[in-house]
Formats: sequence, structure tokens, C-alpha cells
Amino acid sequence: MNYEKICDQILESNEKIRYAAVYDYGELVDKIRPGITSYLTREETETSLSQAIYRWSTRKKTADKIGTPLYALAKYEKIFRITIPIGGAGLILITTELDADVNKIVDKCLEIRDEHVKNL
Repeated sequence: MNYEKICDQILESNEKIRYAAVYDYGELVDKIRPGITSYLTREETETSLSQAIYRWSTRKKTADKIGTPLYALAKYEKIFRITIPIGGAGLILITTELDADVNKIVDKCLEIRDEHVKNL
């Protein structure tokens, strides 16, 4: 799977997206919108993503009762943060500006993910 292309497509899909990354099996491929400064260092991002992988594993434990988790959304004081599962243990991470239409962004990012997963 071409993680760089996924990140590029996500960034191109909406100008309110600040950052896009795919984290899979300890490998981080990421892109930041030109002109944007990241709030986290790369190390902080990797630590946060490894914790997010754990949270996804706990969400899956209730899937038989409430359904498979599709994405997670967190609102912080400075950004929205969206995580979407991809592949076995991978996650897509997207951060947006606070004035973003996050539902529209999530729908588009799910389409992008599904397009790449389908083409495997």
C-alpha cells in the first residue's frame, strides 16, 4: 500500500487538514501542509500513535455488541484529531483546524482509505 499517496490525497482533499499520517507496524509515513508548524515533535507523534493503536485494540473488544469502530474523533483546544483504522494494525491520523467540517473530512478520508484497501 502506498502510504505517501494516501497522505497526499488526504491533504489535497481539504484545505483545513493540517497533517496526515499512516502508522503501521511501527513505521510512520506523514505529511504536513506547507506553511504549517507541527505542535508535536515526530517522537511525540509516534508515542501518541502507539497509544492510539492500543485504544483501537480495546475498541475492537466490543465490536460484536456495538459494531466495528469506524473512526475516532477528539477535539483539543488547538485542533481536531481523527484516527481511522487501515489494514491489520495500522491507523491513519489526520489533524484539522478547529473550523473544519470534520464529518465531511472523515467521509472523504474513509473513501480514500477504502480506495487503497480495495486496490490491494
